[in-house]
Formats: sequence, structure tokens, C-alpha cells
Amino acid sequence: MNGRNRLYLYHQQNKLVSLDVYRMSNVSSQKRQHFKGAEVSCSVKYFLFGFNIIFWLLGAAFLGIGLWAWAEKGVLSNMASITDLGGFDPVWLFIVVGGVMFILGFAGCIGALRENTLLLKFFSVFLGLIFFLELTAGILAFVFKDWIKDQLNFFINNNVKAYRDDIDLQNLIDFTQEYWSCCGAHGPNDWNLNIYFNCTEFNPSRERCGVPFSCCVKDPAEDVLNTQCGYDVRLQGELDQQKYIHTKGCVGQFERWLQDNLIIVAGIFVGIALLQIFGICLAQNLVSDVKAVKANW
Repeated sequence: MNGRNRLYLYHQQNKLVSLDVYRMSNVSSQKRQHFKGAEVSCSVKYFLFGFNIIFWLLGAAFLGIGLWAWAEKGVLSNMASITDLGGFDPVWLFIVVGGVMFILGFAGCIGALRENTLLLKFFSVFLGLIFFLELTAGILAFVFKDWIKDQLNFFINNNVKAYRDDIDLQNLIDFTQEYWSCCGAHGPNDWNLNIYFNCTEFNPSRERCGVPFSCCVKDPAEDVLNTQCGYDVRLQGELDQQKYIHTKGCVGQFERWLQDNLIIVAGIFVGIALLQIFGICLAQNLVSDVKAVKANW
């Protein structure tokens, strides 16, 4: 074989080697692209994890505050006393809201971290159910305004009766009356429902025919809170009462406040709804990624 033939064979072998290398690199690139398309998104995973760990910690804090409040009142040592209160115990808000946030946060946090589709689906369904209930409640509140107003009136009057039964309820009523500059559900005379403030002749209480201090009109010149400012005030005429206490009911004041702050309130509810939808979308996206990766195993 002469030198020209050997040179020709050498060039042909180089072409074959180059073609094999190209084919191998093309297959390798296709495999990398296929693997890349099926992997779990780290940004979605850890964003959902961070989102839920904050939610989880807030839920634990709310739950802890609620249990601490019950422990201080002796409820944990005597669980039967939960039903003894005639009015609303504000601690229930911390217990229920904290419990729901803790469960949701745990499911979303651990589900995202461990890529557990069962926990992620539970998180999505539970959050979706809460969103649906909120939406339903909003629609019903808009349609049945009068019924909601009657229920609010009943709720306030029922708690007026139990004003002295629980310190947390007392603080909640005082805060409400001070914040909205109101007294009772419809007016000061609603305090006749309370055994300590009613005007019956057989009432031995010093607070007879009075109202709580939170009904009083604040005097800017007073540095020390006068907790006896409402004593005997309902023995006076309505015009004289207006000099010392707020005579508007809390139901009407709440309606006015809602109308004046409708955009802010609506914005808060829309923001909460968007957060819930965002959380559901993130969880479902992560579930899809996990399923895609498992399908390629």
C-alpha cells in the first residue's frame, strides 16, 4: 500500500471517530435535557418551605398564647369550665386560628422539604376548603345583611350579659367600645341585661344604672383613667348622658366604620385570598414536579 492510500485511510478513520464522538455527545445532550425537564424546581420547593415555616411558627405562637391564657384561667386543669362561660371566650380565636395555621404550616413545610405528595395534597385541599368557606361566608354576608346584623346584635348582647364572667371577654368588650366610641349593641340601656349594671330596685351592686368605663367620653385633661366614670350615669336624661358617655350602639358604629374603610377591608380580604391561591398553586406545581421525576424512574 503506497503512501497515498495510507493517507486516505487515515482521513476516513478520523471522520468515523469524529462522527462517533458527535453522536455520543448528541445522545448525552439529549439525556441531560430530558433529565433537566423532569427535575424538581428548587426555587418552588424552598419558597414553599419558607412560606410555610413562617406560617407554622405563627400558628405555634398563637396556639401557645391560647394555651397559656387557658392555663392562667385554670381551664386546662378543669376542662369542664370551658362550657361555663355564657359569652364568647376570645381565647378560642387563638386556639382555633393557631391550630389551623399550625396544621397547615406543618403539612406544607414538611411536604415541601421531603417532597411528600400526600402532605402537599392535604395542604392544597385544606387551604382550598378554607378559601371556599371564606368565599361562601362573604357571599352569604352580602346577601343576608339583615340576618348578619341581627346575629351581631344577639352576639354583643349575649356577651354584655357575661361581661364580668371572664377577664378576656371583659377586655375585648372594653376595647370594642373604646375603639368605636360606642356603648352596648344599640345603646347604653343594653347594659340592663347585665346583673351588675341593670336598674332594677333589687340590684345591690354599686354599678347599678351605670355602664363600664369604656363607654365614657375621655377627658384629655385626665392623666389617670377613671374607672368609675360610668356609675349612675343612666339615672340622668339622654341629653345629660351624652356629656359623659357615648350613646351610640356598637352595631351602628361598626356599620359606619365598615363603610368608611370598605376599600381597606376589601383589600385585606383580597390579599389573603391571593396568598391562599398562590400557596395552592405552588403546592400543586411541586406535586407535578415530583410526579414527573418519579415517572422517569
